[in-house]
Formats: sequence, structure tokens, C-alpha cells
Amino acid sequence: MKRVLILSGGSISTKFAKEYLKNQVFDIIIAADHGLKAVEELQLPVDYILGDFDSVPSHILEKYKELSEEGQKITFKQYDPEKDETDTQIAIELALELDGEEIVILGATGTRIDHLLGNIHSLYIPLKLNKNAYIIDEHNKIYLLNQDTLLSKEQLYGPNLSLIPLTETVTGVTLEGFKYPLSKVDMHIGESLGVSNEVISSKAQIKLKSGIFVVIESKD
Repeated sequence: MKRVLILSGGSISTKFAKEYLKNQVFDIIIAADHGLKAVEELQLPVDYILGDFDSVPSHILEKYKELSEEGQKITFKQYDPEKDETDTQIAIELALELDGEEIVILGATGTRIDHLLGNIHSLYIPLKLNKNAYIIDEHNKIYLLNQDTLLSKEQLYGPNLSLIPLTETVTGVTLEGFKYPLSKVDMHIGESLGVSNEVISSKAQIKLKSGIFVVIESKD
């Protein structure tokens, strides 16, 4: 499985990222604009650097351009600041073009709620291609789900699990092995029914007939 790491321009805790990445192996690393600052701080090898470069410190950008000119295999892709897509969406699309089968995004959360919501919606792009994509920070693992899924309690990112409809309705929802189980319930956008559940069995099952959930595995 080809794994792609994207470092985006939101908040990235250096301490958390170092701890998380020490046990992870990625085939491709992409820095999206300000995410290059995190690449520098974490001393990661980077394969692609993209964005409009309106937020990355100029001295860091120049350093990596020099490394590229010195023979390191770093590809730069610069875009007009007045573009339709966010840098994170462009990075996701690039990861898929490079045949990424699993995409992990750090720096997709932070103080800008508009960017967070946009980044969550961008996860729909790999979902349509049946590719796995996750937004991860020190407290949350966020992904989209549109099919029956078996969860292992010991592999969850944290003890809390929320299921929030992304589509108008998610039909026929059954939850087994949860603190708050459901049986063939339709869940609607605008309702908070799926917020803050817990897996209480070693294995838990999410079943649905149609629709898409935003899944958030979280820890305080």
C-alpha cells in the first residue's frame, strides 16, 4: 500500500508530530504551503512542495529551492493565490495522481474553522475513489465513511467516537458494540444523535444502507 503524508498549513504540534511519525512509514511526503515550515522543524525528507507560497517563510522556501537545485529530488508546484482550490485540496489530488492508497494529513486543523470544514469536505475526493484518507492531530482522527465498517477498540485513536452525517440523511444505521447502540435508524444532518459515543466491545460494527458520515475518533 502506497502511503502519502501531507503537511498542511494549519496547527501542527512539533512534539505530537515527532511522536506520531516515529512509528510511521510513508512513500511520499507533500508539503502544502505553510506545511513546509513543519517539514523544516521536523527535519523530514520532502518530495513535493506546492501552494501559492503566500504563508510559508521566504527563507525556508529559498532553502528548499536551493536543495532542489543541488540535486535533491524535490518537485515544486506553484499556483496563483486567486485559485479555486485550497492548497490542501491540491495536495490531496496530487497524492491520488501519485497512486496514493492511504493519505494522512497533518496540519488540517487549527484556528480557521472554515479551512477545517473545507478540509473535511476534501476527504470526499479520495472517498469517491475508495481510497483511505485521514486528518489527524493530537486529539482527533477524522475520516469519511460510506459503507459497513468493523472497528477494533484497541486500534481506535481515542475513547470517543462521533458519527456526524455529511449527507442530508444516512439511512439504516445500526451500531453494535457501542455504549449507545442503534438499530436501523435514519440519521439526519442537523441532529446531534451521533455525537460522543463509545466502543465498549473489543470489536464494534457500523452498518448503514446509504449516505456518508464524518467519523471523529477523539481523545481529550
